[in-house]
Amino acid sequence: MFSIRVYNLSDKWQNLSGHLEGQQHFLPIRVYYEDTDFSGLVYHASYLLWCERARTEFVRLLGLHQKDMFAQKDPKKQRFFVVRRMELDYLKPALMDDQLEVVSRVDELGSASVTLIQEVRRGDTVLFCAKVVIVHMSGEGRPARMDEATREAFLSKES
Repeated sequence: MFSIRVYNLSDKWQNLSGHLEGQQHFLPIRVYYEDTDFSGLVYHASYLLWCERARTEFVRLLGLHQKDMFAQKDPKKQRFFVVRRMELDYLKPALMDDQLEVVSRVDELGSASVTLIQEVRRGDTVLFCAKVVIVHMSGEGRPARMDEATREAFLSKES
């Protein structure tokens, strides 16, 4: 179907993917002017974009490459993840030039879904928390059971 690849960690761009530490993924983020609203605080949708980026990099570092999963010519063999549900909690504001990190971990693994907990932190302070359910889909637009390699990649990081 598709292969699981591990990136060469000596790649000069490795820091773009953040890093795995134990059962968590860490992605550093700097707050730019474009991330803020008229008040100078981070706009609420920016947190969602950062979490999306962190989920993508987390999955990539697990060895799952969504581009390869979807590149199959037969729609029955194509696979991809979609967001099914999100629970969001905005706790404290982030400000322009803050150095943050998005911390992601697997909370629950189903046969065709993964529930992740994602936090945006400034140091030890949690600013934002999301519980995100992603569903493994076929190219035909239906939920699809994850194959053993995909499940194993997530199982290694399940808390």
